[in-house]
Amino acid sequence: MRVLGVDPGLTRCGVGVVDGVAGRPLRMIGVGVIRTPADAPIGDRLVEIERGLEEWLEAHRPEVVAVERVFSQHNVQTVMGTAQASAVAMLCAARRGLPVVLHTPSEVKAAVTGSGRADKAQVGSMVTRLLRLDAPPKPADAADALALAICHIWRAPAMNRLQQAVAAHRTTKGRIS
Repeated sequence: MRVLGVDPGLTRCGVGVVDGVAGRPLRMIGVGVIRTPADAPIGDRLVEIERGLEEWLEAHRPEVVAVERVFSQHNVQTVMGTAQASAVAMLCAARRGLPVVLHTPSEVKAAVTGSGRADKAQVGSMVTRLLRLDAPPKPADAADALALAICHIWRAPAMNRLQQAVAAHRTTKGRIS
């Protein structure tokens, strides 16, 4: 499975592509950051993120796009920018017919480090180890994007089984009624 992880942000939008399946060694295909100037108009910044994501989608042809789920913060400005960049990632994937999955930061941290409260250094260290890299990807947004992709690869089999069980339950429930 090839997954494009997206750590959304207006100034730095982390992107990372990982190939692999649960239980096997993973392989990093690419990692980077789409940057936009903080002083540019919001519309221009979103277009720049969209262009960058389209380039990544075209170059790496992922099967799934994993995006960090926006969570509540005290800084409304930061939440809005993150949500806007996240929406651009979802739109780019949907335009290509790719499934989009959302993972919370604590889900990603728990999957990659074993603790939902891990700090950025711990996530970067585990991403480096899991992908057999020489050094942690910089900036942290890039490492976070790879962590999102890893999280999805590892969680996808369980998520698929759960979805199948729910679908089977609905089908069975419909027959009984």
